Amino acid sequence: MKYIFPAIYSTLCPTALSILIAEKYGLKNVQCKLLVRGVGDTYRIESEERNFIFRIYRSSHRSFGHIKEEVRLLLALKEANVSVSYPIADLSGDIILELEAIEGIRHGVLFSFAEGRVAKFMNDKQLHALGNEMARFHNVSSHFKVEYERWNFDFQTTVFKPLERLKSVFTENPEDYEWLQNIAVEIEQKLAKFETSAFSKGYCHFDFLPKNFHFDNDSVTLFDFDFMGYGWLVNDIMTFWIYLTLDVYAGRMTYEEFQKAYQIFLNGYLEYRSVSSQELASIPYLSIGFWLFYMNFHTTHDQFQVFSQLPHVKSFVGIMRNIVEKYWEKEIV
Repeated sequence: MKYIFPAIYSTLCPTALSILIAEKYGLKNVQCKLLVRGVGDTYRIESEERNFIFRIYRSSHRSFGHIKEEVRLLLALKEANVSVSYPIADLSGDIILELEAIEGIRHGVLFSFAEGRVAKFMNDKQLHALGNEMARFHNVSSHFKVEYERWNFDFQTTVFKPLERLKSVFTENPEDYEWLQNIAVEIEQKLAKFETSAFSKGYCHFDFLPKNFHFDNDSVTLFDFDFMGYGWLVNDIMTFWIYLTLDVYAGRMTYEEFQKAYQIFLNGYLEYRSVSSQELASIPYLSIGFWLFYMNFHTTHDQFQVFSQLPHVKSFVGIMRNIVEKYWEKEIV
């Protein structure tokens, strides 16, 4: 018997996937192209009928329960007419496909294609539309009951546990690690002054950066719910706030332009859902948890381990220091 060397992560052949998807979904002239590797491998699917996205998850990063919960939420959002890339059933009615790869069973889902493109610099109508759609998403997710498996976003999962796991990353940079330890305590103290029990909770996307939504003219479609988890919904407003502050930090936007863009986005959000002044005031403190959460994720994925090297780590800490220096004082309640 010929021995096949075991693998922990394989890349499935686009040609073979083209044949499989044509058969499973009854599509003609299917062409499959690998776009990106990540939590899952993402393929663009072109056919005579229309275009799609096919996602093949990594079992090391997403369990079957995680995938089922993501599918449930996206189908609920589609049912509520929220503009999202949604999962599509095959001819047998199955949404989650089981694929036998070299490393074992992997699961795949076919998604509708998000028309349009990324808009790194959004106009006023696009900012307003994004606020609308985020709020409409939250109106569904705030009433969505956890049924399978997903994680929570809280102090432990976004600040303290990531910081503990990142200790080895800071071996050559102990002064920044000490600063982060002190900041973590300060975040907890500052948020203790808020009535957080009144904060709205539900499923968060937790990655509302421009790479995860497309604009077709001024209409937006949300996608990439890889990191969705349960927590304060203001976390999603926070992730978009981070994007705007990064533009200020990089000199692509003035502080005044940031304030205007952020307010237009918030006005769009408030048309469909309320958010308290305390929730908004918590954003600069919650934002540190965003960076620590994703820095910790970088250490778990071979593709992103370069971001755990000293130059990148110091860059991330520099961004967090800027937030503390420039925005914490401005947002004190």
